[in-house]
Amino acid sequence: MSSTHRVIPIQAADEGERMAPPMFEAKRKVYARSVKGRFARWRWALVWLTQILFYGLPWLAWNGRQAVLFDLEARRFYLPGLVLYPQDFIYLSALLVLSAFALFFFTAVAGRMWCGFACPQTVYTEIFMWIERRIEGDRSARMRLDRAPWSAGKLARKGAKQAAWIALSLWTGFTFVGYFTPIRELGHAALALGPGPWEAFWCGFYALATYGNAGFLREQVCKTMCPYARFQGSMMDKDSLIIGYDARRGESRGPRARSADPRALGLGDCIDCTLCVQVCPTGIDIRHGLQMECIGCAACIDACDGVMDRMGYARGLIRYATVNGLAQGLSRAQMRGRVARPRVLVYGTLLLAVGAAFVTGLALRDPLRANVVRDRGVMARMAEDGAVENVYRVLVMNATEAPQRYRIAVSGLPGLAVEGDTELALAPAAERSIPVSVRLPAEAAAALDERTQHIRFEVTQLTDAGRETTVHEASTFLLPR
Repeated sequence: MSSTHRVIPIQAADEGERMAPPMFEAKRKVYARSVKGRFARWRWALVWLTQILFYGLPWLAWNGRQAVLFDLEARRFYLPGLVLYPQDFIYLSALLVLSAFALFFFTAVAGRMWCGFACPQTVYTEIFMWIERRIEGDRSARMRLDRAPWSAGKLARKGAKQAAWIALSLWTGFTFVGYFTPIRELGHAALALGPGPWEAFWCGFYALATYGNAGFLREQVCKTMCPYARFQGSMMDKDSLIIGYDARRGESRGPRARSADPRALGLGDCIDCTLCVQVCPTGIDIRHGLQMECIGCAACIDACDGVMDRMGYARGLIRYATVNGLAQGLSRAQMRGRVARPRVLVYGTLLLAVGAAFVTGLALRDPLRANVVRDRGVMARMAEDGAVENVYRVLVMNATEAPQRYRIAVSGLPGLAVEGDTELALAPAAERSIPVSVRLPAEAAAALDERTQHIRFEVTQLTDAGRETTVHEASTFLLPR
Protein backbone atom coordinates (compact mmCIF):
# COMPACT_ATOMS: atom_id res chain seq x y z
CA MET A 1 0.00 0.00 0.00
CA SER A 2 1.58 3.23 -1.10
CA SER A 3 1.22 6.59 0.58
CA THR A 4 1.91 10.07 -0.61
CA HIS A 5 4.37 12.11 1.43
CA ARG A 6 4.38 15.89 1.23
CA VAL A 7 7.89 17.20 0.74
CA ILE A 8 8.78 20.75 1.71
CA PRO A 9 11.69 21.89 -0.44
CA ILE A 10 14.56 23.64 1.33
CA GLN A 11 16.28 26.39 -0.57
CA ALA A 12 19.74 27.60 0.30
CA ALA A 13 19.94 31.28 1.02
CA ASP A 14 21.86 33.45 -1.37
CA GLU A 15 25.36 34.23 -0.23
CA GLY A 16 24.63 37.93 0.08
CA GLU A 17 21.25 37.48 1.74
CA ARG A 18 21.11 38.90 5.26
CA MET A 19 20.10 36.24 7.77
CA ALA A 20 17.63 37.14 10.51
CA PRO A 21 19.11 37.28 14.01
CA PRO A 22 18.22 34.47 16.39
CA MET A 23 15.20 35.03 18.56
CA PHE A 24 17.20 34.31 21.72
CA GLU A 25 20.88 34.99 22.13
CA ALA A 26 23.25 35.24 25.04
CA LYS A 27 23.49 38.65 26.69
CA ARG A 28 26.58 40.51 25.51
CA LYS A 29 28.08 42.55 28.32
CA VAL A 30 28.43 46.21 27.46
CA TYR A 31 31.59 47.92 28.68
CA ALA A 32 30.68 51.57 28.29
CA ARG A 33 33.64 53.92 28.09
CA SER A 34 33.65 57.18 30.05
CA VAL A 35 33.15 60.32 28.02
CA LYS A 36 33.50 64.05 28.60
CA GLY A 37 31.65 66.83 26.88
CA ARG A 38 28.80 69.30 27.15
CA PHE A 39 26.07 66.66 27.14
CA ALA A 40 27.91 64.60 29.77
CA ARG A 41 27.97 67.70 31.95
CA TRP A 42 24.22 68.19 31.43
CA ARG A 43 23.61 64.55 32.28
CA TRP A 44 25.55 64.82 35.54
CA ALA A 45 23.81 68.08 36.39
CA LEU A 46 20.49 66.25 36.19
CA VAL A 47 21.90 63.36 38.21
CA TRP A 48 22.81 65.78 40.99
CA LEU A 49 19.49 67.63 40.76
CA THR A 50 17.29 64.53 40.84
CA GLN A 51 19.23 62.83 43.61
CA ILE A 52 19.38 65.92 45.83
CA LEU A 53 15.61 66.12 45.50
CA PHE A 54 15.05 62.40 46.05
CA TYR A 55 17.38 61.95 49.02
CA GLY A 56 16.74 65.39 50.53
CA LEU A 57 12.95 65.84 50.39
CA PRO A 58 12.10 63.30 53.14
CA TRP A 59 14.36 65.18 55.58
CA LEU A 60 12.78 68.55 54.84
CA ALA A 61 10.46 69.80 57.60
CA TRP A 62 7.32 71.87 57.02
CA ASN A 63 5.13 73.25 59.84
CA GLY A 64 6.53 70.75 62.30
CA ARG A 65 6.04 67.72 60.08
CA GLN A 66 7.77 65.97 57.21
CA ALA A 67 7.31 68.12 54.10
CA VAL A 68 6.53 65.20 51.76
CA LEU A 69 4.92 62.16 53.34
CA PHE A 70 2.43 59.63 52.00
CA ASP A 71 1.12 58.24 55.27
CA LEU A 72 -0.88 55.22 54.14
CA GLU A 73 -1.72 54.10 57.67
CA ALA A 74 -3.27 57.44 58.61
CA ARG A 75 -4.59 57.93 55.06
CA ARG A 76 -2.95 61.33 54.69
CA PHE A 77 -0.80 62.64 51.85
CA TYR A 78 1.29 65.56 53.02
CA LEU A 79 2.84 68.04 50.61
CA PRO A 80 4.27 71.49 51.40
CA GLY A 81 1.23 73.57 52.33
CA LEU A 82 -1.21 70.83 51.34
CA VAL A 83 -2.88 67.85 53.02
CA LEU A 84 -4.72 65.36 50.81
CA TYR A 85 -7.21 62.67 51.86
CA PRO A 86 -8.35 59.51 50.05
CA GLN A 87 -11.32 61.56 48.83
CA ASP A 88 -8.78 63.66 46.90
CA PHE A 89 -7.86 60.72 44.67
CA ILE A 90 -9.09 62.74 41.70
CA TYR A 91 -6.02 64.96 42.05
CA LEU A 92 -3.71 61.96 41.86
CA SER A 93 -5.56 60.78 38.76
CA ALA A 94 -5.22 64.24 37.20
CA LEU A 95 -1.52 64.27 38.05
CA LEU A 96 -1.01 60.91 36.32
CA VAL A 97 -2.89 62.13 33.23
CA LEU A 98 -0.82 65.32 33.29
CA SER A 99 2.40 63.28 33.45
CA ALA A 100 1.26 61.12 30.54
CA PHE A 101 0.48 64.11 28.32
CA ALA A 102 3.75 65.75 29.32
CA LEU A 103 5.58 62.58 28.24
CA PHE A 104 3.66 62.49 24.94
CA PHE A 105 4.40 66.15 24.26
CA PHE A 106 8.07 65.89 25.18
CA THR A 107 8.54 62.74 23.09
CA ALA A 108 6.87 64.28 20.03
CA VAL A 109 9.27 67.23 20.25
CA ALA A 110 12.50 65.82 21.68
CA GLY A 111 12.28 62.04 21.23
CA ARG A 112 13.81 59.95 24.04
CA MET A 113 15.75 62.75 25.68
CA TRP A 114 13.90 62.00 28.93
CA CYS A 115 15.36 58.48 28.84
CA GLY A 116 18.88 59.70 28.27
CA PHE A 117 19.01 62.41 30.92
CA ALA A 118 16.35 62.10 33.67
CA CYS A 119 14.90 58.57 33.72
CA PRO A 120 15.64 56.89 37.10
CA GLN A 121 17.05 53.84 35.31
CA THR A 122 19.53 56.04 33.42
CA VAL A 123 20.38 58.11 36.48
CA TYR A 124 21.14 55.15 38.74
CA THR A 125 22.97 53.28 36.01
CA GLU A 126 25.18 56.37 35.56
CA ILE A 127 25.91 56.43 39.31
CA PHE A 128 26.64 52.70 39.46
CA MET A 129 28.90 52.92 36.41
CA TRP A 130 30.78 55.83 38.01
CA ILE A 131 31.40 53.68 41.11
CA GLU A 132 32.52 50.82 38.86
CA ARG A 133 34.96 53.04 36.98
CA ARG A 134 36.39 54.48 40.20
CA ILE A 135 37.13 51.01 41.58
CA GLU A 136 37.84 48.85 38.53
CA GLY A 137 38.99 51.44 36.00
CA ASP A 138 37.71 52.52 32.61
CA ARG A 139 36.57 50.31 29.76
CA SER A 140 39.82 48.57 28.83
CA ALA A 141 40.81 48.06 32.48
CA ARG A 142 37.45 46.47 33.28
CA MET A 143 37.68 44.17 30.28
CA ARG A 144 41.17 43.04 31.33
CA LEU A 145 40.01 42.53 34.89
CA ASP A 146 37.07 40.36 33.81
CA ARG A 147 39.32 38.22 31.57
CA ALA A 148 41.98 37.82 34.27
CA PRO A 149 41.94 34.75 36.55
CA TRP A 150 40.68 35.19 40.07
CA SER A 151 43.26 36.58 42.47
CA ALA A 152 43.37 38.52 45.72
CA GLY A 153 43.52 41.81 43.82
CA LYS A 154 40.58 40.94 41.58
CA LEU A 155 38.55 39.71 44.54
CA ALA A 156 39.28 42.94 46.44
CA ARG A 157 38.18 45.15 43.54
CA LYS A 158 35.06 43.15 42.82
CA GLY A 159 34.19 42.99 46.51
CA ALA A 160 34.68 46.72 47.01
CA LYS A 161 32.46 47.47 44.03
CA GLN A 162 29.71 45.16 45.26
CA ALA A 163 29.92 46.62 48.77
CA ALA A 164 29.55 50.17 47.41
CA TRP A 165 26.64 49.13 45.20
CA ILE A 166 24.88 47.39 48.10
CA ALA A 167 25.38 50.38 50.41
CA LEU A 168 23.93 52.79 47.84
CA SER A 169 21.03 50.42 47.11
CA LEU A 170 20.16 50.07 50.80
CA TRP A 171 20.24 53.83 51.27
CA THR A 172 18.00 54.23 48.22
CA GLY A 173 15.51 51.68 49.55
CA PHE A 174 15.56 53.33 52.97
CA THR A 175 14.93 56.76 51.43
CA PHE A 176 12.08 55.49 49.29
CA VAL A 177 10.31 53.93 52.28
CA GLY A 178 10.93 57.23 54.10
CA TYR A 179 8.33 58.81 51.83
CA PHE A 180 5.68 56.48 53.35
CA THR A 181 6.94 56.13 56.92
CA PRO A 182 8.31 59.24 58.69
CA ILE A 183 11.97 58.97 57.84
CA ARG A 184 13.28 60.08 61.22
CA GLU A 185 11.23 57.41 62.96
CA LEU A 186 12.38 54.90 60.34
CA GLY A 187 16.00 55.94 60.91
CA HIS A 188 15.77 55.51 64.68
CA ALA A 189 14.15 52.10 64.21
CA ALA A 190 16.85 51.05 61.72
CA LEU A 191 19.65 52.11 64.09
CA ALA A 192 18.00 50.09 66.84
CA LEU A 193 17.64 47.16 64.40
CA GLY A 194 13.93 47.17 65.07
CA PRO A 195 12.07 48.38 61.96
CA GLY A 196 8.63 46.97 61.38
CA PRO A 197 8.34 43.89 59.15
CA TRP A 198 6.72 45.81 56.29
CA GLU A 199 9.28 48.62 56.43
CA ALA A 200 12.12 46.08 56.43
CA PHE A 201 10.56 44.19 53.52
CA TRP A 202 10.06 47.26 51.32
CA CYS A 203 13.50 48.66 52.13
CA GLY A 204 15.00 45.37 51.03
CA PHE A 205 12.72 45.11 48.00
CA TYR A 206 13.60 48.52 46.58
CA ALA A 207 17.25 48.07 47.46
CA LEU A 208 17.25 44.81 45.50
CA ALA A 209 15.44 46.48 42.58
CA THR A 210 18.01 49.28 42.48
CA TYR A 211 20.92 46.86 42.79
CA GLY A 212 19.63 44.54 40.09
CA ASN A 213 18.44 47.14 37.58
CA ALA A 214 21.36 49.56 37.80
CA GLY A 215 24.12 47.08 38.59
CA PHE A 216 23.35 44.11 36.36
CA LEU A 217 20.40 44.52 34.00
CA ARG A 218 21.30 48.07 32.96
CA GLU A 219 20.71 48.41 29.22
CA GLN A 220 18.49 45.30 29.22
CA VAL A 221 15.87 47.28 31.14
CA CYS A 222 15.81 49.88 28.36
CA LYS A 223 15.99 47.37 25.52
CA THR A 224 13.62 44.62 26.63
CA MET A 225 11.73 45.58 29.81
CA CYS A 226 10.73 49.24 29.45
CA PRO A 227 7.49 49.64 27.47
CA TYR A 228 8.38 53.21 26.52
CA ALA A 229 10.80 52.02 23.84
CA ARG A 230 8.00 49.98 22.28
CA PHE A 231 5.31 52.62 21.92
CA GLN A 232 7.46 55.71 21.46
CA GLY A 233 7.19 55.25 17.68
CA SER A 234 3.50 56.09 17.83
CA MET A 235 4.30 59.46 19.42
CA MET A 236 7.21 60.41 17.16
CA ASP A 237 7.37 61.35 13.52
CA LYS A 238 10.10 62.30 11.08
CA ASP A 239 10.34 65.80 12.59
CA SER A 240 10.91 64.60 16.17
CA LEU A 241 14.37 65.15 17.60
CA ILE A 242 16.67 62.13 17.51
CA ILE A 243 20.38 61.41 17.60
CA GLY A 244 21.49 60.78 14.05
CA TYR A 245 24.64 60.07 12.10
CA ASP A 246 25.12 62.22 8.99
CA ALA A 247 25.93 59.46 6.50
CA ARG A 248 26.22 61.89 3.59
CA ARG A 249 29.06 63.63 5.38
CA GLY A 250 30.62 60.62 7.12
CA GLU A 251 30.73 57.99 4.37
CA SER A 252 32.85 56.39 3.18
CA ARG A 253 34.45 55.88 6.56
CA GLY A 254 38.01 54.83 7.17
CA PRO A 255 41.20 55.63 9.08
CA ARG A 256 43.62 58.28 7.83
CA ALA A 257 46.42 60.52 9.05
CA ARG A 258 45.40 63.76 10.69
CA SER A 259 47.14 65.74 7.97
CA ALA A 260 45.58 63.77 5.09
CA ASP A 261 42.91 65.23 2.83
CA PRO A 262 39.90 62.90 3.17
CA ARG A 263 38.43 64.06 -0.14
CA ALA A 264 41.58 63.11 -2.00
CA LEU A 265 41.37 59.67 -0.41
CA GLY A 266 37.69 59.35 -1.28
CA LEU A 267 36.72 59.26 2.40
CA GLY A 268 34.15 61.04 4.48
CA ASP A 269 34.69 62.61 7.90
CA CYS A 270 34.14 59.36 9.88
CA ILE A 271 37.53 57.84 10.72
CA ASP A 272 35.89 54.60 11.95
CA CYS A 273 37.39 54.92 15.45
CA THR A 274 34.27 53.24 16.96
CA LEU A 275 34.36 55.55 19.98
CA CYS A 276 30.67 56.25 19.43
CA VAL A 277 30.04 52.54 19.98
CA GLN A 278 32.37 52.23 22.96
CA VAL A 279 30.67 55.02 24.93
CA CYS A 280 27.10 53.89 24.18
CA PRO A 281 25.42 52.56 27.36
CA THR A 282 23.20 50.25 25.30
CA GLY A 283 26.01 49.04 23.04
CA ILE A 284 24.56 50.07 19.66
CA ASP A 285 26.26 51.59 16.64
CA ILE A 286 24.45 54.83 15.88
CA ARG A 287 25.94 54.77 12.38
CA HIS A 288 23.47 52.03 11.47
CA GLY A 289 20.63 54.54 11.71
CA LEU A 290 17.78 55.18 14.16
CA GLN A 291 17.32 52.21 16.51
CA MET A 292 14.83 51.37 19.22
CA GLU A 293 17.66 50.81 21.72
CA CYS A 294 18.94 54.40 21.45
CA ILE A 295 17.97 56.29 24.62
CA GLY A 296 19.11 59.70 23.39
CA CYS A 297 21.82 60.20 26.02
CA ALA A 298 24.17 61.97 23.54
CA ALA A 299 27.28 60.14 24.77
CA CYS A 300 28.13 59.34 21.15
CA ILE A 301 27.81 63.04 20.25
CA ASP A 302 30.37 64.01 22.90
CA ALA A 303 32.75 61.25 21.77
CA CYS A 304 32.43 62.11 18.09
CA ASP A 305 32.78 65.87 18.66
CA GLY A 306 36.02 65.22 20.54
CA VAL A 307 37.36 63.20 17.60
CA MET A 308 36.30 65.89 15.12
CA ASP A 309 38.12 68.51 17.21
CA ARG A 310 41.32 66.47 17.18
CA MET A 311 41.07 65.85 13.45
CA GLY A 312 40.33 69.50 12.69
CA TYR A 313 36.90 68.74 11.21
CA ALA A 314 33.62 70.48 11.94
CA ARG A 315 31.51 69.14 14.79
CA GLY A 316 28.11 67.56 14.22
CA LEU A 317 28.89 64.36 12.34
CA ILE A 318 26.68 62.78 15.01
CA ARG A 319 24.20 65.29 16.38
CA TYR A 320 20.69 65.97 17.54
CA ALA A 321 18.60 66.29 14.40
CA THR A 322 15.44 64.89 12.82
CA VAL A 323 14.93 62.19 10.22
CA ASN A 324 13.79 64.82 7.72
CA GLY A 325 16.62 67.10 8.76
CA LEU A 326 19.26 64.47 8.03
CA ALA A 327 17.63 63.31 4.80
CA GLN A 328 17.05 66.80 3.42
CA GLY A 329 20.04 68.57 4.91
CA LEU A 330 17.91 71.03 6.90
CA SER A 331 19.49 73.66 9.10
CA ARG A 332 18.71 73.99 12.82
CA ALA A 333 16.41 76.92 12.15
CA GLN A 334 14.50 74.93 9.53
CA MET A 335 14.11 71.98 11.90
CA ARG A 336 12.91 74.29 14.69
CA GLY A 337 10.38 75.74 12.27
CA ARG A 338 8.73 72.32 12.00
CA VAL A 339 8.13 71.94 15.74
CA ALA A 340 4.62 73.45 15.63
CA ARG A 341 2.99 70.58 13.77
CA PRO A 342 -0.44 69.00 14.41
CA ARG A 343 0.52 66.25 16.86
CA VAL A 344 2.66 68.61 18.93
CA LEU A 345 -0.14 71.19 19.02
CA VAL A 346 -2.67 68.53 20.07
CA TYR A 347 -0.43 67.20 22.85
CA GLY A 348 0.40 70.74 23.95
CA THR A 349 -3.24 71.80 24.05
CA LEU A 350 -4.24 68.75 26.08
CA LEU A 351 -1.29 69.30 28.42
CA LEU A 352 -2.27 72.93 29.02
CA ALA A 353 -5.94 72.03 29.51
CA VAL A 354 -5.26 69.26 32.03
CA GLY A 355 -2.63 71.40 33.78
CA ALA A 356 -5.02 74.34 34.07
CA ALA A 357 -7.77 72.08 35.42
CA PHE A 358 -5.37 70.54 37.93
CA VAL A 359 -4.12 73.89 39.24
CA THR A 360 -7.65 75.34 39.33
CA GLY A 361 -8.98 72.31 41.20
CA LEU A 362 -6.26 72.60 43.84
CA ALA A 363 -6.81 76.34 44.19
CA LEU A 364 -10.58 75.93 44.65
CA ARG A 365 -10.30 72.85 46.83
CA ASP A 366 -12.41 73.03 49.98
CA PRO A 367 -10.36 73.25 53.20
CA LEU A 368 -12.54 70.60 54.84
CA ARG A 369 -14.14 67.26 54.06
CA ALA A 370 -17.31 65.76 55.50
CA ASN A 371 -19.05 62.40 55.23
CA VAL A 372 -22.43 61.46 56.70
CA VAL A 373 -23.41 57.87 57.49
CA ARG A 374 -26.69 56.76 59.02
CA ASP A 375 -26.55 54.87 62.29
CA ARG A 376 -27.92 51.52 61.20
CA GLY A 377 -28.60 50.46 64.77
CA VAL A 378 -31.23 53.17 65.21
CA MET A 379 -33.16 53.78 61.99
CA ALA A 380 -35.88 56.08 63.43
CA ARG A 381 -37.34 56.55 66.89
CA MET A 382 -40.25 58.45 68.44
CA ALA A 383 -39.55 60.78 71.36
CA GLU A 384 -41.94 61.25 74.29
CA ASP A 385 -43.28 64.51 72.85
CA GLY A 386 -44.01 62.85 69.48
CA ALA A 387 -40.95 64.22 67.71
CA VAL A 388 -39.03 61.89 65.36
CA GLU A 389 -35.29 61.39 65.81
CA ASN A 390 -32.68 59.91 63.45
CA VAL A 391 -29.07 59.28 64.44
CA TYR A 392 -26.09 59.77 62.11
CA ARG A 393 -22.33 59.71 62.29
CA VAL A 394 -20.70 62.76 60.77
CA LEU A 395 -17.02 62.52 59.83
CA VAL A 396 -15.33 65.92 59.63
CA MET A 397 -11.80 66.20 58.23
CA ASN A 398 -9.60 69.26 58.61
CA ALA A 399 -7.73 69.62 55.30
CA THR A 400 -5.63 72.54 56.54
CA GLU A 401 -2.51 72.76 58.68
CA ALA A 402 -4.08 75.02 61.30
CA PRO A 403 -6.60 74.34 64.09
CA GLN A 404 -10.17 74.89 62.93
CA ARG A 405 -13.68 75.15 64.39
CA TYR A 406 -16.76 73.77 62.66
CA ARG A 407 -20.52 74.02 63.02
CA ILE A 408 -22.91 71.24 61.95
CA ALA A 409 -26.43 72.12 60.78
CA VAL A 410 -29.18 70.34 58.86
CA SER A 411 -31.86 71.52 56.42
CA GLY A 412 -34.49 70.18 54.04
CA LEU A 413 -37.58 69.87 56.27
CA PRO A 414 -39.52 72.50 58.28
CA GLY A 415 -38.37 72.54 61.92
CA LEU A 416 -35.55 70.02 61.35
CA ALA A 417 -32.65 70.66 63.77
CA VAL A 418 -29.54 69.10 65.27
CA GLU A 419 -29.79 68.32 68.95
CA GLY A 420 -27.05 69.18 71.42
CA ASP A 421 -23.76 70.94 70.78
CA THR A 422 -23.37 71.70 67.08
CA GLU A 423 -19.77 72.93 67.15
CA LEU A 424 -16.48 71.04 67.32
CA ALA A 425 -12.77 71.83 67.08
CA LEU A 426 -10.12 69.89 65.18
CA ALA A 427 -6.33 69.96 65.29
CA PRO A 428 -4.34 70.51 62.06
CA ALA A 429 -4.91 67.72 59.50
CA ALA A 430 -7.08 65.85 61.99
CA GLU A 431 -10.42 64.12 61.58
CA ARG A 432 -13.21 63.23 63.98
CA SER A 433 -16.35 61.13 63.71
CA ILE A 434 -19.17 62.25 66.02
CA PRO A 435 -22.72 60.96 66.58
CA VAL A 436 -25.38 63.49 65.60
CA SER A 437 -29.05 63.28 66.53
CA VAL A 438 -31.45 65.07 64.16
CA ARG A 439 -34.94 65.91 65.47
CA LEU A 440 -38.14 66.65 63.53
CA PRO A 441 -41.11 68.13 65.50
CA ALA A 442 -44.28 66.01 65.73
CA GLU A 443 -46.41 68.51 63.76
CA ALA A 444 -43.96 68.54 60.85
CA ALA A 445 -43.66 64.74 60.89
CA ALA A 446 -47.44 64.30 60.83
CA ALA A 447 -47.73 66.47 57.74
CA LEU A 448 -45.45 64.16 55.71
CA ASP A 449 -46.77 61.25 53.68
CA GLU A 450 -43.56 59.61 52.46
CA ARG A 451 -41.55 57.54 54.94
CA THR A 452 -38.19 58.58 53.41
CA GLN A 453 -37.37 62.28 53.22
CA HIS A 454 -34.29 63.87 51.64
CA ILE A 455 -32.30 66.20 53.86
CA ARG A 456 -28.93 67.95 53.69
CA PHE A 457 -26.19 68.32 56.29
CA GLU A 458 -24.16 71.53 56.29
CA VAL A 459 -20.67 71.57 57.85
CA THR A 460 -19.30 75.11 58.08
CA GLN A 461 -15.72 76.10 58.86
CA LEU A 462 -15.79 79.05 61.27
CA THR A 463 -13.08 81.68 60.91
CA ASP A 464 -12.38 84.91 62.74
CA ALA A 465 -12.04 86.74 59.43
CA GLY A 466 -15.65 85.94 58.59
CA ARG A 467 -14.86 83.97 55.43
CA GLU A 468 -16.79 80.78 56.02
CA THR A 469 -16.60 77.62 53.93
CA THR A 470 -19.56 75.26 53.92
CA VAL A 471 -19.68 71.67 52.67
CA HIS A 472 -23.05 70.08 51.89
CA GLU A 473 -23.70 66.35 52.25
CA ALA A 474 -26.99 64.76 51.20
CA SER A 475 -28.70 62.13 53.34
CA THR A 476 -32.18 60.75 54.16
CA PHE A 477 -34.48 61.14 57.14
CA LEU A 478 -36.74 58.19 57.98
CA LEU A 479 -40.18 58.36 59.58
CA PRO A 480 -41.63 55.52 61.67
CA ARG A 481 -44.05 53.23 59.88
